Amino acid sequence: MNKLWNLFHHPHAGTVLLRTTLALLMLLHGWSKITHGIGSIEGMVASHGLPRFLAYGVYLGEVVAPLLLLVGVWVVPAALVVAINMVVAVLLVHRGQVFSLNQVGGWSLELQALFFVGALAVAMTSKPGK
Repeated sequence: MNKLWNLFHHPHAGTVLLRTTLALLMLLHGWSKITHGIGSIEGMVASHGLPRFLAYGVYLGEVVAPLLLLVGVWVVPAALVVAINMVVAVLLVHRGQVFSLNQVGGWSLELQALFFVGALAVAMTSKPGK
């Protein structure tokens, strides 16, 4: 058991792996917004009585913050932006799915939850100055 622990006990590498994976996966969502625009998000924001320009915040949460995470700059603020982005996504888009299961029995919001918790874990495990 000690050999297995020694083989896999690399806390710094683990946090880097989590940070870069979170960044890359979130960037894929951001790339979709860059290539296809945010018209649908503007509509959702407006349907909740909020100014349409707030939809541009998705670029912060899905492009700018992940890029910062990827290069390891301003990691804690960037991770918190990703976490907030997930809260906003749930409130604007997925509110009706909070108590729902998907077709295979998983929680309907498991992706959003993993992004949210992953971002919080990155923020909590990053060293000061990062």
